[in-house]
Amino acid sequence: MNTRRAVLLVNLGTPDDPSEDSIRSYLKRFLSDPRVVDLPPWLWLPILNLIILRVRPAKLVEKYELIWGTQDGPILNITGALTHRVQELLANIPIYCAMTYGQPSITEALDRMGNVEEVIVLPLFAQYASATTGAVEDAFNLASIDKKFQLRFIGDYHDDPGYIDALAKTIARYKMYRDQSPFIVFSYHGIPISQAKKDPRYQDQCLKTSKLIADHMGLLDCNWRTTFQSRFGPAPWLKPYTDETMENLPNEGVMSVLVVCPCFAVDCLETIEEIKILNRDIFLSAGGESFGYVKALNASWSHARLIANLVN
Repeated sequence: MNTRRAVLLVNLGTPDDPSEDSIRSYLKRFLSDPRVVDLPPWLWLPILNLIILRVRPAKLVEKYELIWGTQDGPILNITGALTHRVQELLANIPIYCAMTYGQPSITEALDRMGNVEEVIVLPLFAQYASATTGAVEDAFNLASIDKKFQLRFIGDYHDDPGYIDALAKTIARYKMYRDQSPFIVFSYHGIPISQAKKDPRYQDQCLKTSKLIADHMGLLDCNWRTTFQSRFGPAPWLKPYTDETMENLPNEGVMSVLVVCPCFAVDCLETIEEIKILNRDIFLSAGGESFGYVKALNASWSHARLIANLVN
């Protein structure tokens, strides 16, 4: 194995377990990052510490228990499995994974690498956002401040042909897609309008990804839509909102919908619980008849091949 180069795959993070204390600790790290919440600290930190961290963890325990595996949550489990598959494809380059918030940390991954001449960092976020990819940059720069190596940082891959093809083929394999020709909703994690105005890349790249997948699959413009989910707090976020779209689609005559979440490399709370359960219920309660969710690329071989091509 060539130990002069190493690859680091970075995902967002997860609580250590679905307990209230672990969730609180994770949320504190995550929501204290100014990349994630860009309000002035004097305004935001009292809200975070005195309200959110006292109330929200207890509400999330049941949700995390719903998606938790026998040992770890899906983000850690699936990212680890994906890392192993990429390693099988790139036997001569050591592949590591880390989390921006949580374990294994970027610092731990760099320590395991030892003395390398080049590190290739791939945040598992196809579309660049300050709150995700930007946070990886910050965490990596801090962890590597005393390290000496060449850095290749892959900031996004939203229009990579292999990425588009992998998602399109994943959608096409669904029986619901073949049998019902459902309306396709491409749902991305939202960001506040204030962040989008500062840096429009994320919104632009999400829209481009949707269009490229739709064109690749030969979808008519009237048969698909881009939406944004997971908004948090009272401030306006990117629209249209996924949940409001689910409520309105039956009134537009859409009775069958298939939801794809291209920005999530692996399934997590936002896809398994928010989309597959909550938004399904919204759509069916509003009069929809058939709802489907397309799993993330996860630890599939198509995903592993995509990543291997990106980093090699």
